[in-house]
Amino acid sequence: MAAGGCDCTGRRPPVSRRTTRNQTSREMIRQTRRLFAAACLATLAACADQTPVSQQPVEPLGEFQLVHNIVTVNNIQKVEPSRNIDPEDWDNAVTEAIQARLGRYQGSQLYHLGVNILGYSVAVPGIPLVLAPKSVVVVEATVWDNHAGGKINQKPKQFTVFESVSPDLFIGSGLTKTKDEQVANLAANIALQIEDWLRENEEWFAKRPDTEVPTE
Repeated sequence: MAAGGCDCTGRRPPVSRRTTRNQTSREMIRQTRRLFAAACLATLAACADQTPVSQQPVEPLGEFQLVHNIVTVNNIQKVEPSRNIDPEDWDNAVTEAIQARLGRYQGSQLYHLGVNILGYSVAVPGIPLVLAPKSVVVVEATVWDNHAGGKINQKPKQFTVFESVSPDLFIGSGLTKTKDEQVANLAANIALQIEDWLRENEEWFAKRPDTEVPTE
C-alpha cells in the first residue's frame, strides 16, 4: 500500500459477501420472473391452439378399428374436496369422448376397449392464487382383440388424468367452469391419453395375413 492509502498494485477491492448475496438474489428474481412470464405465454398459447377432435388429422393406428367402447363406473370413488358427479355422467362423458377420438380410425381389424373409472376429484371453488384446486381422475384401460377373443394387455393400464392447462391455471376451474364442463374436459383428456398409449403400442394392431378389408 503506497502512501496516502492508495493501492498501486492494480487489484480491485474485495467484494463483500453481502453484496454477492444481493446480486445473486436479484438475478434469481429476474430469472424467476422470466420463467413465470414464459410459462404464462405457453399456457395461453396452448389454450389458443386447442383444435376440436373432429378437425384434427387422423394418422392410421395400424389396422385398429374400435367396435365396442365400454366404460365401467361401478366402483368409482370420490376423493374430497370434490364436486359430486353422478356416475352416469362420467359414463356418458367418457364414452362420448373415447368414441369421438378413437372412433375415427377405420383399420381392417376389430378391437374393443374397456375403461374402468376408479376415482376422481373435481375442483371445487377456491381462493384464487391461494387455494386453486385442480381436477383429476384415475382410470384403467384394457384392449381386447376381437379376432383372438381375448385381452391384449393382461394387466390393465392405469392413467392419472388432470384437467387441461388453461387460463384458469392460477384461479381454479371450480370458479370458472360448471361441473359438466370440468367432466367433459377430463373425459377428453382420458381419451387423449389412451390414444397416446395405443400409439406407443402400435405393434398390437399390425396387419394379420388373413385380414380382409371391411366392405361398406
